[in-house]
Amino acid sequence: MNLTHRYNKKILIAVDASENSRRAVSYVSKILGGFSGFYVVFLHGMNPPDEDYFSSRAEQERWMAQHRIEIDRLLGGYRRIFIGEGFDPKALSLRKTVRHRPSIAACILAEQHRLGCGTIMMGRHALTRSEECLFGSISSKIVNRAKNCTVWVVE
Repeated sequence: MNLTHRYNKKILIAVDASENSRRAVSYVSKILGGFSGFYVVFLHGMNPPDEDYFSSRAEQERWMAQHRIEIDRLLGGYRRIFIGEGFDPKALSLRKTVRHRPSIAACILAEQHRLGCGTIMMGRHALTRSEECLFGSISSKIVNRAKNCTVWVVE
C-alpha cells in the first residue's frame, strides 16, 4: 500500500517579519528540501491599526498599500529560501490576508481550513509570562484550537 496518498502534504507556513519566522522558514526548508510532493503556502496575516489611528481614509489606504509592498518583499524572500533548498517554484504559494476575525490565530486557522492544509507551521514568539497571560500567544492558540491537522511550532 502506498502511504503517501494518505497524508496531506500541503503546508501552511504562517510568517511575519520576525527573526523567529525566518529561522522557522529556514529550518523547514532544510528539513523538506530533499523531498518531492509538498506544496507550501506562505501566509502573512496583516493586522492594521484601528481606523482611528489614521487622520483620513486616504492615509489609511496609503499605509495599507505600503504595508502590502513590504509583505510582498518579505514573502518573496521566504519563497527564495525554499527555492534555494531545491523546491519547485510551482509548489510555493504566497498569501496575505487582512485580519477580519477576532485574532491572527483565528485568521490562520480559517486559511488552513479553507486551503485544506494538513500542516500549520510557525515560529514561536518570545513573550514574557505576563504578556502571554494577558494576550495569549498565537502559537498557543493554534496548538489548542487546530483540528484535523499537524502543528509545528519552531523555536
